[in-house]
Amino acid sequence: MTVATSERRDVTDNLTVTARIDAVSSVELRPRVSGHITEVRFVAGQLVHQGDVLFVIDRRWYKADCDRTTAEVARASAALGNAQRISHRADELLRNHTISQEEADGRRSELDEASAALKSAEAARDVAELNYAQSEVRAPITGRIGRALLTEGNYASGVDGYNTLLATLVSVDPVYVYTTLDEAAYLRLTRFQNSGQLPLDERGKLPIQMELMDEDGFPRTGWTESFDNRVNADTASLLLRAVFPNPDGRLTPGLFARVQIPVSPKHPALLLSEAAVGTDQGQKFVLVVDKDDTAQYRKITLGATVDGKRVVSAGITAEDRVIIDGIARVRPGMKVAPESVERSAANNPLSNDL
Repeated sequence: MTVATSERRDVTDNLTVTARIDAVSSVELRPRVSGHITEVRFVAGQLVHQGDVLFVIDRRWYKADCDRTTAEVARASAALGNAQRISHRADELLRNHTISQEEADGRRSELDEASAALKSAEAARDVAELNYAQSEVRAPITGRIGRALLTEGNYASGVDGYNTLLATLVSVDPVYVYTTLDEAAYLRLTRFQNSGQLPLDERGKLPIQMELMDEDGFPRTGWTESFDNRVNADTASLLLRAVFPNPDGRLTPGLFARVQIPVSPKHPALLLSEAAVGTDQGQKFVLVVDKDDTAQYRKITLGATVDGKRVVSAGITAEDRVIIDGIARVRPGMKVAPESVERSAANNPLSNDL
């Protein structure tokens, strides 16, 4: 019968809760100009970069409008130059009393009109150039794009309020992870955090761990980013947002995961192998070998899991010898032949550590 004492270690109490993954940035791609789509330059699920051209709307009309307004600017500029020369001559003629004041004022007014006409033409040209540029729908952020909701040949509306949805785009790295804390956990966490007793990373943030549904051991590390500004009165819970790096791209928005949040400072605790713990009508227990090598029944209270072992918060001491192998074959009050883990391993080198 293999026995061992519990392991004493400094641990942090963790709260394990379900969380949901979401993108930091999410964009609906809608055109700002109207027209038929001539090109779709991506495939669904592709990683695109900020500035990449994703859709092209028939550009011929907008190119023609650019050419027309550019010519209007040239015409207005020439008219302004002519008006400036006429106004300058009018000033000289007025000084020589060759023309009347009224005629000179009329020529100055023509100069002002020509100047305003040039500004109007330049504004029209700028709008035409913007429309021409907007006929290429570009990625506003770097991220992963969904499927194209309109394909080549379809008409896309760029009218304000009626803009056609072309596709959606979400950022990839990092991601937000949302979970909720009940009032007790929130108050406990913030009390220790404000007193500086919780472990913080180099950014001064509280690190937390996460695992996806097909992962074990909470291999991913992120940090708390913010808490909501009020407790939900219906659920008595508060929303917490964390940030997690996503270099492998597996953290897809919408996935559910589990996160471990530290809610206490480090404190000494006893850790015991799961194999040593039995269940008796919902009550957890272990079998302890006393000084007379007799098995004794002990009710225990379990805490969190740390590195595959369970924290025992009550029921045994660090000196107690706990049966960790063959518990199903032992009954309380039985005499046993205890053997330490080290001795058992020495007698059977092929056995695994328990």
